[in-house]
Amino acid sequence: MSSAVALAERVGVRVACTALALPRPTYYRHHRPKRTQRQRPRPPLALSADEEQTVLEVLHSERFVDQSPIEVYATLLDEDVYHCSARTMYRILDRRGELQERRRQLARPEAVKPELLATAPNQVWSWDITKLLGPAKWTYFYLYVLLDIFSRYVVGWLIAERESAGLARRLIAQSCAQQGIEPNQLTVHSDRGPSMTSKLLAQLLADLGITKTHSRPYTSDDNPFSEALFKTTKYRPEFPDRFGSLAEALSFGRVFFPWYNTEHRHSGIGFLTPEMVHYGQAEAIVAARAATLQRAFLLHPERFKGRVPMPRPVPREVWINPPKLLLAPATVETERISATQSHATQEGKGMDSTETAPKIAPSRTTTTTTLH
Repeated sequence: MSSAVALAERVGVRVACTALALPRPTYYRHHRPKRTQRQRPRPPLALSADEEQTVLEVLHSERFVDQSPIEVYATLLDEDVYHCSARTMYRILDRRGELQERRRQLARPEAVKPELLATAPNQVWSWDITKLLGPAKWTYFYLYVLLDIFSRYVVGWLIAERESAGLARRLIAQSCAQQGIEPNQLTVHSDRGPSMTSKLLAQLLADLGITKTHSRPYTSDDNPFSEALFKTTKYRPEFPDRFGSLAEALSFGRVFFPWYNTEHRHSGIGFLTPEMVHYGQAEAIVAARAATLQRAFLLHPERFKGRVPMPRPVPREVWINPPKLLLAPATVETERISATQSHATQEGKGMDSTETAPKIAPSRTTTTTTLH
């Protein structure tokens, strides 16, 4: 703008604005004297300065300092005292930046985010209860599921007509006995449902030497493994809109959970089945997959662009809410894959293409806990 002003003094405003591609209205608006905003006149019915100070002193008094203006107004009115309307009290506080919560309230401590780590099976179990629609409207069956977060193995399940802490106690007790849980070995994580926080269940866990943790209030992300399992359950093609009876619901569970444990290839555990990971077969199976891919690479390396294909590794650790200071999961996964590829390449140099993969022991048959 200073250049336009200097040039306009020599060649005129029109020529200067055209040469500098500056709109003339902008030039003139810049030179227009700024209008001084007139102060709004005080309303004739407004409180005087002394009256406002009196109201402010009342609101700041020890008696009313933690009460809302409408409560102060009503209290004074019952005592035959009137200073101004409740709305005027709000305006007086607003002009002084004091329009905020005035009432004394209990400050609840912030819920602690659970941070749980599992590096092997039977270290951390997650459990939850979900509703299954019954034969008629407003009728439900309740599915209880105990899940090992490291292997995704369902260690126990139960379908009942009600939600009960006693049933949950039986389910956890039988599952711990079946898995051979020792004291101070296991942590059981759940949300804050009535069955999960019951004293009956807490006493059982204390007697068994099991640590219990709970999700934060209104935070479903703190129990992601159980929520993911329930989605897998309800999105199966054979899952009905409604179960006609408890027997039908139990029949579904007796088919679904063995399939989930022994046949379902889970993406979170390298597309292995939960049973393979839970009972220590994962390393041998991944090694066999790597050997198969190595032979395929040696036969047709051009199909793989010169890079040895590797199977997805099994996670070494599984977290519920990992700390922010940990290395990014993608970086950790990349390092593990690189290390596995290097090891497989070294072994592949001495491997003949006609060698057979190591034989894998047959899957172990397990029985889940079913109560009704």
